[in-house]
Amino acid sequence: MPILRDEAVSAVLDLGSGGGYPGIPIAAALESVQALLIESIGKKAAFLEVASRAIGLEGRVRVGSARAEGLAFDDRHRERWPAVTARAVASLADLVELAFPLLAPGGLLIAWKRQGLDVELRAGRRAIDALGGGELETRPVPWDGLDGHVLVLARRGARAVPTAYPRPPADRRRRPW
Repeated sequence: MPILRDEAVSAVLDLGSGGGYPGIPIAAALESVQALLIESIGKKAAFLEVASRAIGLEGRVRVGSARAEGLAFDDRHRERWPAVTARAVASLADLVELAFPLLAPGGLLIAWKRQGLDVELRAGRRAIDALGGGELETRPVPWDGLDGHVLVLARRGARAVPTAYPRPPADRRRRPW
């Protein structure tokens, strides 16, 4: 929350929202934020719709049953979002490849990860460089009981993301970062 507040983020796209974390708590805590929760599994997306209505967030939370790869080629979403969040979705390099086409220049990917990320950070750096450049940093999660958890922040640079990205899942598996 502090990162999104400090960045004065007005809209967040949460990839792979699953049970609604972190998208629903972000929308509940940051009243000025509009959130789009993306979940490719229809039953989970339906749950997110019900849950967001049940807690009074229907005006600020939208749910999409889609894959990030599809959104990235939709002009309504490509290079539009000031922030993308993800938890337990994919490797950092894959998250960069999925999120950077959706982020506005200067936008921020916030990925919840566990320490021991050296290999993942190197691959993430390669993905960032290939997708137009940007910054990469980690910050510890400062709560008791979450030792070893970090937030990985990847800020998209100003250069355009090549239109070939994101690649289909099979291509990412065949040629990882």
